[in-house]
Amino acid sequence: MYTVGELSRRFGLSRSSLLYYDKIGLLKPGGRSAANYRLYNGQDLQRLEDICRYRQAGLTLEAIARLLESEPQSAGNILQQRLQHLNQEIAGLREQQQILLTLLGDPAMQAQTRALDKDAWVAVLEASGMDEQAQHNWHIQFEQQMPEAHQDFLESLGISADEIRRIRLWSGMADQEGG
Repeated sequence: MYTVGELSRRFGLSRSSLLYYDKIGLLKPGGRSAANYRLYNGQDLQRLEDICRYRQAGLTLEAIARLLESEPQSAGNILQQRLQHLNQEIAGLREQQQILLTLLGDPAMQAQTRALDKDAWVAVLEASGMDEQAQHNWHIQFEQQMPEAHQDFLESLGISADEIRRIRLWSGMADQEGG
């Protein structure tokens, strides 16, 4: 059996977080001591590990409660919704990053970020020996295998929406035309 203090130290949580989890029914202690202190068993420990993992994934406490009480199919839906939301957040952050780089107007700033623009990406591909046809084939494969990731990648390069549409169109059409 574990006390509130032991669990808080083990998981790096505040005592008040554990008390709050109990209050909202997310993590009820498996027992009580003779002095009426909360005591947690191995099953409670496993549940707290799950709660912490879901928190690391950015899920709200409400979503975590639904996850822990749901059937596997519903759990998958909740996690998929979080993943979709996270993808939207990432796309928004990439857009903000590109706007800031544009506002700064200093090409040297590009090297200080983790952002890669189209010119830098093409330079890397060319430096690795990929000619224009090989780059085209690369886009075709990316579009076929992971169309959403291809879209995200192109957006991360700061490419305009029109150019992204053109790239994705010829990437998809090339396959339909047999190469």
